[in-house]
Amino acid sequence: MAKIKLTKNEQKSQKDALKMYQRYLPTLTLKKQQLQMEIRSIDARAKEVRASRAALEKEFQQWIAVFGETEAFKPDMVTVRNIRKGKGNIAGVEIPIYEGADFSRGDYDLYTTPLWIDMAADRMEKALSLDLEADVLEEQVRLLSKELLTTTQRVNLFEKVKIPETKANIKKISVYLGDQQVSAVVRSKISKKKLQRIADAEKAAEKAGGTK
Repeated sequence: MAKIKLTKNEQKSQKDALKMYQRYLPTLTLKKQQLQMEIRSIDARAKEVRASRAALEKEFQQWIAVFGETEAFKPDMVTVRNIRKGKGNIAGVEIPIYEGADFSRGDYDLYTTPLWIDMAADRMEKALSLDLEADVLEEQVRLLSKELLTTTQRVNLFEKVKIPETKANIKKISVYLGDQQVSAVVRSKISKKKLQRIADAEKAAEKAGGTK
């Protein structure tokens, strides 16, 4: 605990600081809870998208196998040309929003390739889109988790350090100032008694002098 001045000004500063901590703590706690809820929700969505991607891949492989021409379709026939992302905001954190993607298809001979190649390319685009969406969702989780860590540290700092420390400082100053006030009263009473004794002594001396 840092050394503090045992003065009324310092007492006021500590009380003001305590009010600030107590005012911001509920906001930080609410933000922490919101971030936790959002992270769970987005993480669940990302897992759903990954599961859909895996199911589509399995279906895709089975579907191609039916035609007995598994070597006809090459993954590089479909490539990502552009990823479209927007911007969102959750609890003050800017996050990317997946809005879709544009794809390019490689050149292939319409006469020598199977008729189902175009359908396969469509499915590949869908699979790639799911991959991209999951990546963006996981990026959202990463950004929100980083903010959650910072917010949690602040909540703990306020709850476990700043507020107890400030209350202890206020109590320490109050006790000291109280003791000082009591001491001042005691000193004042002692001074009055001394002055009274001196005055009584002077009166007694005057009276004794007058009787001679």
